[in-house]
Amino acid sequence: MSRGFGSKLHAVFRFYVDGFRNMTWGKPLWILIILKLIILFAILRVFFFKPAMAGKTDEEKSEIVGKRLTGELNSYNNTKKNNYGLSFD
Repeated sequence: MSRGFGSKLHAVFRFYVDGFRNMTWGKPLWILIILKLIILFAILRVFFFKPAMAGKTDEEKSEIVGKRLTGELNSYNNTKKNNYGLSFD
């Protein structure tokens, strides 16, 4: 007999619920994994990784993205500046 999608989904859900309920070492390990993910994605991103286009208007952002997609920005930066960011003009 063919079961519907909802009953199959319910069976999979029950499988995982029962598995987590019967864990002994798995629960602390999952807590450590979730804690690590929170630290990596929440805390490090907030304090160490600034958005690349923060403080720019929507027009400036769209212009920068367009130039990066077409390759104009990279070729301009490579010809006008050396490795230290100094202009040759």
